[in-house]
Amino acid sequence: MADVATLVEQAREGRPRAVARLISLVEGASPQLREVMAALAPLTGGAYVVGLTGSPGVGKSTSTSAMVTAYRKAGKRIGVLAVDPSSPFSGGALLGDRVRMSEHASDPGVYIRSMATRGHLGGLAWAAPQAIRVLDAAGCEVILVETVGVGQSEVEIAAQADTSVVLLAPGMGDGIQAAKAGILEIGDVYVVNKADRDGADATVRELNHMLGLGESRAAGDWRPPIVKTVAARGEGVEEVLEALDKHRAWMEERGTLTERRRSRAAHEIETIALTALRSRLADLRGDARLSALAARVTDGALDPYAAADELVAGLTGG
Repeated sequence: MADVATLVEQAREGRPRAVARLISLVEGASPQLREVMAALAPLTGGAYVVGLTGSPGVGKSTSTSAMVTAYRKAGKRIGVLAVDPSSPFSGGALLGDRVRMSEHASDPGVYIRSMATRGHLGGLAWAAPQAIRVLDAAGCEVILVETVGVGQSEVEIAAQADTSVVLLAPGMGDGIQAAKAGILEIGDVYVVNKADRDGADATVRELNHMLGLGESRAAGDWRPPIVKTVAARGEGVEEVLEALDKHRAWMEERGTLTERRRSRAAHEIETIALTALRSRLADLRGDARLSALAARVTDGALDPYAAADELVAGLTGG
């Protein structure tokens, strides 16, 4: 069994192995997970969490790497969670963004972790919220969460980030099309990457049009900016960071940042509670209580909703 107090202390000192071990305990749903979270709780709340999402091929990993470079020039300590598709065999991450961000591998001020979705819909690994807490407690000032790139179902990033960045690229027909299914509704900052390609200005115009159609903003509301970048050359990245700074300042001024973080905590609590309930329900297979309720439903003595209410009341003591 790991010594959680020692691991947390070492993580606070910036030791990568301790951070890695804590995230591994999170991913593996270790019996020590509750002890880890209890130890981390008073140490969190200082990190600014930025989510990056978008369709495959828009350059999310290149953009993330370029943002890390820019933040490091500003002297900030950075954490990166790169959420990849899962291998159906091992359950591990298939793409391994640490390979694609190898230029930062030897930088002690950057911690990069690839996480597998393990079948979790919404573009994020189920353990991402707890992993974010680990990086926050370890002193990362900015945490970049790069999602898996599955397109329309990636809106879950909005529930996990302080600021959501949606990336698009010219010439990718599904980029703007995704707007109709909601992915463009979650963005606080929009980035048109690969802006040196033909069609970049047209993509910006179409994006402006799509955003305008959905606008119902009052005076003083945040209007998401659109930034053009060529991430492979580092062009426009400083403008992206400037847009992020402006959004953070706007949220802090209006109290929106606190609201978002409370909403994030509520979502996390709900997920943990539902997971615990599902686990208890799974244990009921073959249980006499469930069999008895099923018999009453089959006989017409009870409807399935009333049976479910009775089952839940028995589980929760309600």
